[in-house]
Amino acid sequence: MSAPMTEYTLLPKTFASASEMARFVAGLSGNDSASAIDAAPFVGGRAAAEAALAGIDPRSYAASRNHLDGAVTRLSPYIRHGILSLDEVRNHALACVANAKEAEKFIQELAWRDYWQRIYLAYPDRIWADIENYKTGFDAEDYDDTLPDDIKAGETGVACIDQFIATLSDTGYLHNHARMYLAAYIIHWRRIKWQAGARWFLQQLLDGDPASNNLSWQWIASTFSNKPYIFNLENVAKYCGPDINTIPRHNLALDQSYERLTALLFPNMGGPHG
Repeated sequence: MSAPMTEYTLLPKTFASASEMARFVAGLSGNDSASAIDAAPFVGGRAAAEAALAGIDPRSYAASRNHLDGAVTRLSPYIRHGILSLDEVRNHALACVANAKEAEKFIQELAWRDYWQRIYLAYPDRIWADIENYKTGFDAEDYDDTLPDDIKAGETGVACIDQFIATLSDTGYLHNHARMYLAAYIIHWRRIKWQAGARWFLQQLLDGDPASNNLSWQWIASTFSNKPYIFNLENVAKYCGPDINTIPRHNLALDQSYERLTALLFPNMGGPHG
């Protein structure tokens, strides 16, 4: 008996705008909301990548890169997907400055990305396995395997953390400093294995790269560094702006000195780790 004929519908290949494409794709899934794609801060393709590269300022980047409103380049999605190479980005940065020293910090960050890739190539098993033991006074078995629903939904009750999660969910992008804060909160405040957080980031990020993402999570966790990374509310306000602390009672989990946070988060060890 022959199989029944199946009727296929050809899907459109061109759209007038990214918003139109987003609405079409959302409609296929029965979801009328395309806000996440509409809000994405990137346009794909080589022309957009070249325009973004032309707009970088290595000097401003070095001075302000840790601030959420700093002169970050947002080149990472284009690098991640092979639209720009590290070599051409480095060469362009050097061409932007009169003295190579002025591009040093920018090039160092490119070197970190290259370093992560080389580790991934040489030791692929290290991407999802602890490279070293936690240096937090806890063993790996003391951390939960699963990311809780309140974190996925951005309903932790910690105002700045929920704001970072909303930005990640809405845009598929997050400033590197905010990524560090969010990763540290997940691992150290909530005592969840870095693998659970790293997997979630890869599901959300437009520039999600297993090497850079996972090894950075291990650095935060202390399984690929000599101490855990933590932060406090004063540090968040410094780099995110005072508006992040408009309602301080909603950030009380972070509103401590580093000494106090160390005692609370790592009762089996001593010394600040910010």
